[in-house]
Amino acid sequence: MDYAGFWKRVGASIIDTLLTGLFGFSLGAILVLMSIGMQWSQETTMMLARVLQVFCIIVTWLYYTILESSQLQATIGKKAFGIVVTDLAGNRISFGRANARYFAKLISAISLGIGFIMVGTTTHKQGLHDKIANCLVMSK
Repeated sequence: MDYAGFWKRVGASIIDTLLTGLFGFSLGAILVLMSIGMQWSQETTMMLARVLQVFCIIVTWLYYTILESSQLQATIGKKAFGIVVTDLAGNRISFGRANARYFAKLISAISLGIGFIMVGTTTHKQGLHDKIANCLVMSK
C-alpha cells in the first residue's frame, strides 16, 4: 500500500460531495413540492427548511465518520478511487478519530485551503486534518 495522492483524494471528494449534495437537493425538492401541494405558510416552510438544513449537516457528518471508521475504511468516493483512511499504523480508525478528522477539516478549510493543499506537499501526503487526527489515506 502507498499514500493516496492529492488528485485521487480530490476525485473521491467530488464523488462524496455530489452524493451528499444530491441527497440534500432531493430532500429540498420534496420540501418545496410538499409546501406547494399542502399550501403551507411561508413561516412553516422556512422552519422546515431550517430543520432540513440541520438534518443534512448531521447526515453528512455521519456519512463521513461512520463510513471511514467502518470495516470499509472509506466513503463511497474513496472506495471508487481505491483509497482507505487508516491510523498511523495502518489500522482502521475509531469513530472518535473519524470525528476528529472530520471536524479538523474545518481548520483545513478556514486556512484558505492550505490544510488540503498540504496533501500534495507532505511526505506522507497528509492534509492538516490528517495530521491533527493522526491519520493516513492509503491507496490499496
